[in-house]
Amino acid sequence: TSGSTGLPKGVAIAHRNVLALIDWSNRVYSTDDLQGVLASTSICFDLSVWELFVTLSSGGSIVLARNALELPELADRDRVRLINTVPSAIAALQRSGQIPPSVRIINLAGEPLKQALVDSLYQQPGLVHVYDLYGPSEDTTYSTYTRREAGGQANIGRAISHTQSYILSPDLQPVPVGSAGELYLAGAGVTRGYLARPGLTAEKFVPNPFSSDGGRLYRSGDLTRYRADGVIEYIGRIDHQVKIRGFRIELGEIEARLVQQASVREAFVMAHDGENGQQLVAYIVPSDAAMA
Repeated sequence: TSGSTGLPKGVAIAHRNVLALIDWSNRVYSTDDLQGVLASTSICFDLSVWELFVTLSSGGSIVLARNALELPELADRDRVRLINTVPSAIAALQRSGQIPPSVRIINLAGEPLKQALVDSLYQQPGLVHVYDLYGPSEDTTYSTYTRREAGGQANIGRAISHTQSYILSPDLQPVPVGSAGELYLAGAGVTRGYLARPGLTAEKFVPNPFSSDGGRLYRSGDLTRYRADGVIEYIGRIDHQVKIRGFRIELGEIEARLVQQASVREAFVMAHDGENGQQLVAYIVPSDAAMA
Protein backbone atom coordinates (compact mmCIF):
# COMPACT_ATOMS: atom_id res chain seq x y z
CA THR A 1 0.00 0.00 0.00
CA SER A 2 0.96 3.64 -0.46
CA GLY A 3 0.10 6.43 1.96
CA SER A 4 0.20 6.53 5.75
CA THR A 5 -2.79 8.85 6.16
CA GLY A 6 -6.31 8.78 4.75
CA LEU A 7 -7.33 5.83 2.59
CA PRO A 8 -4.35 3.62 1.69
CA LYS A 9 -3.86 3.01 -2.03
CA GLY A 10 -3.06 -0.49 -3.27
CA VAL A 11 -0.01 -0.48 -5.57
CA ALA A 12 0.26 -3.19 -8.25
CA ILE A 13 3.89 -4.35 -8.08
CA ALA A 14 4.88 -6.85 -10.77
CA HIS A 15 7.46 -9.63 -10.45
CA ARG A 16 9.76 -7.80 -12.87
CA ASN A 17 9.74 -4.76 -10.56
CA VAL A 18 10.94 -6.88 -7.64
CA LEU A 19 13.56 -8.59 -9.81
CA ALA A 20 15.08 -5.18 -10.57
CA LEU A 21 15.22 -4.43 -6.83
CA ILE A 22 16.86 -7.79 -6.13
CA ASP A 23 19.46 -7.24 -8.87
CA TRP A 24 20.45 -3.84 -7.45
CA SER A 25 20.59 -5.23 -3.91
CA ASN A 26 22.94 -8.03 -4.97
CA ARG A 27 25.35 -5.38 -6.28
CA VAL A 28 25.41 -3.56 -2.92
CA TYR A 29 24.98 -6.30 -0.28
CA SER A 30 26.98 -9.51 -0.09
CA THR A 31 25.51 -12.86 0.93
CA ASP A 32 27.25 -12.47 4.28
CA ASP A 33 25.59 -9.07 4.75
CA LEU A 34 22.20 -10.75 4.38
CA GLN A 35 22.75 -13.43 7.02
CA GLY A 36 20.52 -12.30 9.88
CA VAL A 37 18.26 -9.61 8.39
CA LEU A 38 15.65 -8.38 10.86
CA ALA A 39 12.30 -8.88 9.13
CA SER A 40 10.05 -6.71 11.25
CA THR A 41 7.94 -4.72 8.78
CA SER A 42 4.27 -5.55 8.19
CA ILE A 43 3.64 -7.15 4.79
CA CYS A 44 1.22 -4.26 4.16
CA PHE A 45 4.24 -1.96 3.76
CA ASP A 46 6.84 -2.00 1.04
CA LEU A 47 9.93 -2.30 3.26
CA SER A 48 8.86 -5.92 3.76
CA VAL A 49 9.46 -6.58 0.03
CA TRP A 50 13.17 -5.91 0.57
CA GLU A 51 13.40 -7.76 3.88
CA LEU A 52 11.75 -10.94 2.60
CA PHE A 53 12.27 -11.28 -1.15
CA VAL A 54 15.74 -9.74 -1.45
CA THR A 55 17.11 -11.62 1.57
CA LEU A 56 15.71 -15.09 0.82
CA SER A 57 16.30 -14.99 -2.94
CA SER A 58 19.95 -14.05 -2.31
CA GLY A 59 20.73 -16.93 0.04
CA GLY A 60 20.34 -14.88 3.20
CA SER A 61 18.46 -15.58 6.41
CA ILE A 62 15.90 -13.61 8.36
CA VAL A 63 15.07 -13.09 12.01
CA LEU A 64 11.32 -12.56 12.29
CA ALA A 65 9.80 -9.97 14.62
CA ARG A 66 6.39 -8.35 14.96
CA ASN A 67 8.06 -4.92 14.85
CA ALA A 68 11.53 -3.44 15.14
CA LEU A 69 11.02 -2.37 18.75
CA GLU A 70 10.60 -6.04 19.71
CA LEU A 71 14.29 -6.64 18.87
CA PRO A 72 15.57 -6.55 22.49
CA GLU A 73 13.13 -9.33 23.45
CA LEU A 74 14.04 -11.73 20.63
CA ALA A 75 15.84 -14.95 21.51
CA ASP A 76 17.88 -14.59 18.30
CA ARG A 77 18.66 -10.88 18.70
CA ASP A 78 22.42 -11.55 18.63
CA ARG A 79 22.06 -13.16 15.18
CA VAL A 80 20.83 -9.89 13.65
CA ARG A 81 23.45 -8.36 11.35
CA LEU A 82 21.26 -6.03 9.30
CA ILE A 83 18.33 -3.85 10.39
CA ASN A 84 16.00 -2.39 7.75
CA THR A 85 13.59 0.09 9.34
CA VAL A 86 12.54 3.71 9.75
CA PRO A 87 14.65 6.38 11.52
CA SER A 88 12.18 6.85 14.38
CA ALA A 89 12.34 3.14 15.30
CA ILE A 90 16.14 2.92 15.18
CA ALA A 91 16.38 6.14 17.21
CA ALA A 92 14.24 4.58 19.94
CA LEU A 93 16.44 1.46 19.99
CA GLN A 94 19.60 3.55 20.04
CA ARG A 95 18.43 5.78 22.89
CA SER A 96 17.69 2.74 25.04
CA GLY A 97 20.98 1.03 24.15
CA GLN A 98 19.15 -1.92 22.59
CA ILE A 99 20.94 -2.29 19.25
CA PRO A 100 22.86 -5.60 19.48
CA PRO A 101 26.64 -5.45 18.90
CA SER A 102 26.17 -8.06 16.13
CA VAL A 103 24.57 -5.42 13.86
CA ARG A 104 26.89 -4.37 11.02
CA ILE A 105 24.50 -2.58 8.63
CA ILE A 106 21.48 -0.34 9.21
CA ASN A 107 19.16 0.53 6.32
CA LEU A 108 16.92 3.53 7.04
CA ALA A 109 13.98 4.61 4.90
CA GLY A 110 10.47 6.03 5.05
CA GLU A 111 11.35 9.26 6.90
CA PRO A 112 13.97 12.01 6.51
CA LEU A 113 17.20 10.86 8.17
CA LYS A 114 18.72 13.53 10.42
CA GLN A 115 22.49 13.86 10.51
CA ALA A 116 22.44 13.85 14.32
CA LEU A 117 20.99 10.33 14.29
CA VAL A 118 23.61 9.17 11.76
CA ASP A 119 26.39 10.52 13.98
CA SER A 120 25.04 8.75 17.06
CA LEU A 121 24.58 5.44 15.23
CA TYR A 122 28.21 5.34 14.13
CA GLN A 123 29.16 5.33 17.81
CA GLN A 124 27.50 1.91 18.01
CA PRO A 125 30.18 -0.81 18.50
CA GLY A 126 30.61 -2.97 15.39
CA LEU A 127 28.46 -0.86 13.06
CA VAL A 128 30.03 -0.45 9.61
CA HIS A 129 27.41 1.09 7.33
CA VAL A 130 24.36 3.37 7.66
CA TYR A 131 22.44 3.49 4.37
CA ASP A 132 19.83 6.16 3.61
CA LEU A 133 17.30 4.65 1.20
CA TYR A 134 14.60 6.73 -0.46
CA GLY A 135 11.70 5.45 -2.49
CA PRO A 136 7.91 5.26 -2.77
CA SER A 137 5.89 2.05 -3.08
CA GLU A 138 5.03 3.19 -6.61
CA ASP A 139 8.69 2.63 -7.59
CA THR A 140 9.07 -0.67 -5.73
CA THR A 141 10.44 0.28 -2.34
CA TYR A 142 13.79 1.93 -3.12
CA SER A 143 14.71 4.46 -5.82
CA THR A 144 17.86 6.17 -4.52
CA TYR A 145 20.44 5.34 -1.90
CA THR A 146 23.60 6.61 -0.25
CA ARG A 147 25.97 5.54 2.48
CA ARG A 148 25.69 8.27 5.09
CA GLU A 149 28.91 9.40 6.75
CA ALA A 150 29.56 10.50 10.31
CA GLY A 151 29.91 14.27 10.31
CA GLY A 152 28.49 14.45 6.79
CA GLN A 153 25.59 16.28 5.19
CA ALA A 154 22.05 14.97 4.71
CA ASN A 155 21.26 13.69 1.21
CA ILE A 156 19.43 10.81 -0.47
CA GLY A 157 22.23 9.96 -2.87
CA ARG A 158 21.76 8.82 -6.46
CA ALA A 159 19.34 6.58 -8.31
CA ILE A 160 19.85 2.84 -7.87
CA SER A 161 20.62 0.70 -10.91
CA HIS A 162 17.67 0.27 -13.33
CA THR A 163 16.18 3.57 -12.09
CA GLN A 164 16.40 7.08 -13.54
CA SER A 165 15.71 10.24 -11.54
CA TYR A 166 14.61 13.60 -12.93
CA ILE A 167 14.08 16.85 -11.04
CA LEU A 168 11.56 18.84 -13.05
CA SER A 169 9.53 22.03 -13.10
CA PRO A 170 5.70 21.94 -13.24
CA ASP A 171 5.91 21.86 -17.07
CA LEU A 172 8.26 18.83 -16.97
CA GLN A 173 11.42 20.78 -17.79
CA PRO A 174 14.68 19.95 -15.99
CA VAL A 175 15.55 22.56 -13.36
CA PRO A 176 19.11 23.92 -12.96
CA VAL A 177 21.52 22.33 -10.53
CA GLY A 178 20.83 23.67 -7.05
CA SER A 179 17.24 24.67 -7.86
CA ALA A 180 14.29 22.94 -6.24
CA GLY A 181 11.88 20.86 -8.30
CA GLU A 182 9.68 17.79 -8.08
CA LEU A 183 11.42 14.42 -8.21
CA TYR A 184 10.18 12.13 -10.99
CA LEU A 185 11.23 8.48 -11.25
CA ALA A 186 11.50 6.15 -14.24
CA GLY A 187 12.88 2.71 -14.99
CA ALA A 188 12.33 -0.94 -14.14
CA GLY A 189 10.95 -0.23 -10.67
CA VAL A 190 7.97 1.84 -11.80
CA THR A 191 4.89 -0.22 -11.04
CA ARG A 192 1.66 -0.75 -12.97
CA GLY A 193 -0.14 1.86 -10.89
CA TYR A 194 -2.89 1.85 -8.29
CA LEU A 195 -5.17 -1.14 -8.02
CA ALA A 196 -8.65 -0.28 -9.35
CA ARG A 197 -7.80 3.46 -9.37
CA PRO A 198 -7.33 4.29 -13.09
CA GLY A 199 -7.92 8.02 -12.64
CA LEU A 200 -5.32 8.36 -9.91
CA THR A 201 -2.91 6.18 -11.88
CA ALA A 202 -3.22 8.48 -14.90
CA GLU A 203 -2.58 11.52 -12.67
CA LYS A 204 0.55 10.20 -10.95
CA PHE A 205 2.05 8.02 -13.71
CA VAL A 206 2.66 10.23 -16.74
CA PRO A 207 4.31 9.68 -20.16
CA ASN A 208 8.08 10.00 -20.01
CA PRO A 209 9.16 12.78 -22.40
CA PHE A 210 12.78 11.63 -22.10
CA SER A 211 12.05 8.08 -23.27
CA SER A 212 11.57 6.74 -26.79
CA ASP A 213 10.09 3.40 -25.73
CA GLY A 214 6.79 4.58 -24.28
CA GLY A 215 7.95 4.54 -20.67
CA ARG A 216 6.32 6.40 -17.82
CA LEU A 217 7.41 8.77 -15.07
CA TYR A 218 6.13 8.55 -11.53
CA ARG A 219 5.45 11.92 -9.89
CA SER A 220 6.77 11.55 -6.34
CA GLY A 221 5.36 14.77 -4.90
CA ASP A 222 8.73 15.31 -3.21
CA LEU A 223 10.70 18.52 -3.52
CA THR A 224 14.40 17.90 -4.18
CA ARG A 225 17.45 19.42 -5.83
CA TYR A 226 20.66 18.24 -7.45
CA ARG A 227 23.98 19.20 -5.95
CA ALA A 228 26.84 20.03 -8.31
CA ASP A 229 28.18 16.48 -7.88
CA GLY A 230 24.88 14.92 -8.97
CA VAL A 231 23.80 13.88 -5.48
CA ILE A 232 20.13 14.53 -4.64
CA GLU A 233 19.08 16.49 -1.56
CA TYR A 234 15.60 16.03 -0.15
CA ILE A 235 13.83 19.26 0.81
CA GLY A 236 10.27 18.21 1.67
CA ARG A 237 6.86 17.50 0.28
CA ILE A 238 5.45 19.68 -2.50
CA ASP A 239 2.31 20.09 -0.38
CA HIS A 240 4.49 21.38 2.49
CA GLN A 241 4.50 24.79 0.84
CA VAL A 242 2.91 27.92 2.27
CA LYS A 243 2.19 31.29 0.76
CA ILE A 244 2.91 34.34 2.92
CA ARG A 245 2.41 37.89 1.65
CA GLY A 246 2.38 36.58 -1.89
CA PHE A 247 5.61 34.60 -1.60
CA ARG A 248 5.54 30.82 -1.96
CA ILE A 249 7.81 29.39 0.73
CA GLU A 250 9.19 25.87 1.15
CA LEU A 251 9.09 25.08 4.86
CA GLY A 252 11.46 22.15 4.34
CA GLU A 253 14.03 24.48 2.79
CA ILE A 254 14.05 26.65 5.91
CA GLU A 255 14.31 23.59 8.16
CA ALA A 256 17.27 22.35 6.11
CA ARG A 257 19.03 25.69 6.52
CA LEU A 258 18.43 25.76 10.26
CA VAL A 259 19.91 22.31 10.90
CA GLN A 260 23.06 23.36 9.05
CA GLN A 261 23.82 25.54 12.08
CA ALA A 262 26.17 23.80 14.51
CA SER A 263 23.97 24.73 17.46
CA VAL A 264 20.79 23.18 15.99
CA ARG A 265 20.18 19.41 16.06
CA GLU A 266 16.59 19.33 14.75
CA ALA A 267 14.14 21.95 13.47
CA PHE A 268 10.47 22.23 12.60
CA VAL A 269 8.97 25.26 10.81
CA MET A 270 5.30 26.13 10.46
CA ALA A 271 3.13 29.01 9.33
CA HIS A 272 1.30 30.63 12.24
CA ASP A 273 -1.67 33.00 12.01
CA GLY A 274 -0.71 36.22 13.81
CA GLU A 275 -2.27 39.66 14.23
CA ASN A 276 -0.74 40.86 10.96
CA GLY A 277 -1.39 37.69 8.97
CA GLN A 278 0.64 34.54 8.66
CA GLN A 279 4.20 34.47 9.91
CA LEU A 280 6.87 31.77 10.10
CA VAL A 281 7.64 30.15 13.44
CA ALA A 282 10.57 27.77 13.95
CA TYR A 283 10.93 25.25 16.76
CA ILE A 284 14.40 23.84 17.34
CA VAL A 285 16.14 21.17 19.38
CA PRO A 286 19.58 22.52 20.35
CA SER A 287 22.70 20.41 19.88
CA ASP A 288 23.72 21.19 23.44
CA ALA A 289 21.33 19.30 25.74
CA ALA A 290 22.04 21.79 28.54
CA MET A 291 20.31 24.51 26.50
CA ALA A 292 17.05 22.54 26.15
